[in-house]
Amino acid sequence: MQPFADRLADAVKGRRSPVVVGLDPRVKQLPDSLRPGDSATPDEIAAAYEKFCIGVIDAVSGHVGVVKPQLAFFEQIGPAGMVALANVISYARNQGLIVIADGKRNDIGSTATAYAGAYLAEADHGLASDSLTVSPYLGEDSITPFVDSAKQSGTGIFVLVKTSNPGGGMLQDLVADGKPIYQHVAEFVQRLAESTTSDSGYGAVGAVVGATYPDQLRELRSVMTNAWILIPGFGAQGGTAADVVAGFDENGLGAVINSSRGIIFAHAREEYASFGNADWQRAVEQAAIDMNEQLRSETPAGRL
Repeated sequence: MQPFADRLADAVKGRRSPVVVGLDPRVKQLPDSLRPGDSATPDEIAAAYEKFCIGVIDAVSGHVGVVKPQLAFFEQIGPAGMVALANVISYARNQGLIVIADGKRNDIGSTATAYAGAYLAEADHGLASDSLTVSPYLGEDSITPFVDSAKQSGTGIFVLVKTSNPGGGMLQDLVADGKPIYQHVAEFVQRLAESTTSDSGYGAVGAVVGATYPDQLRELRSVMTNAWILIPGFGAQGGTAADVVAGFDENGLGAVINSSRGIIFAHAREEYASFGNADWQRAVEQAAIDMNEQLRSETPAGRL
């Protein structure tokens, strides 16, 4: 398989879009036509999630190249949720979209190997995705199984470096050997990215850096020159186009910007109220179009 970094570059260039649509289904925010009742069973909720996410994929697949299912929303409803997740991942990949499984996984080496086998498998089975978000805080030997699997299967990982949540600084900003821990992690990511670099100039190992920390994003881009950066925190969490500019290279590559609630629940936003609940997919599509236009006009993504 073509290396992940190159496939991601092709997906971004092919749609002229750095947008990642986060698939974070929540029962109470689903459109009226899909929302199960208060006494719904896990099977009914899972079916609603699957139908909703497939509907989102259908609405955005002509405008974006990447989706990011948040595993927790499927896991919380048990086995039926995991089946729905597998079906959503498979559907998205069959539509030609890159899938980032957002699970922030990691553990000791043997368990990390099992996680990699589940989400970064070479075979097209169940949960197999194009990439996976990974926590670095168990150290280098816990990351190695993911990197090895990524190199073998043409997949990728995004390592948490500077996350978008307000409390992330409790550990990430601590100073060790004269610099914040997030800088140490970034340097580690860059070494791995450089060692797996392919034709696009980027490697199989990328980073997660929140849009809510634009100064650190600028700093970290200068360190991680060969790493794709997944940038959450746009829209509902307060991040703007101006906040993500520094994540891109001069050609509009190198960064993919996630929006979840702002797109998938657009039918509930005032600016898309004219579509109504009944036409929720058109609201989703328009929100994706609008985000693309904003990023193209205010960031190097306009050069794609």
